[in-house]
Amino acid sequence: MKIQPIKNEKSYELALQRVEKLMGAGPGTPEGDELDVLVTLIEAYESRMHPINTPDPIEAIRFRMQQTGLNNRDLEKYIGSSGRVSEIMNYKRRLSISMIRSLNTGLNIPLESLVKEYELKV
Repeated sequence: MKIQPIKNEKSYELALQRVEKLMGAGPGTPEGDELDVLVTLIEAYESRMHPINTPDPIEAIRFRMQQTGLNNRDLEKYIGSSGRVSEIMNYKRRLSISMIRSLNTGLNIPLESLVKEYELKV
């Protein structure tokens, strides 16, 4: 087992190919240990070179609505009146702390998405 840092796309692709070959390796075996180390290196490379940006709060809400089949009316219990829901969903008003907590708890939307800054459209 010769493990090296992943420094470029070529070594990244080679690491992915090796992981594919090691996928059935049992824990505690030399192959399993190699798999663990390679996965850690791949995750570090991906987070550095291929970061995934969190969506803005409104996009996160829309995504959860789509996943669960909700509509704007369903958001009233988390955000407030239909007018307030409309303002929020159309980027006319920011989410309050209580709305963020309610959406996080009620719809299981990650806090990191709900507290992200976003531009209002006035």
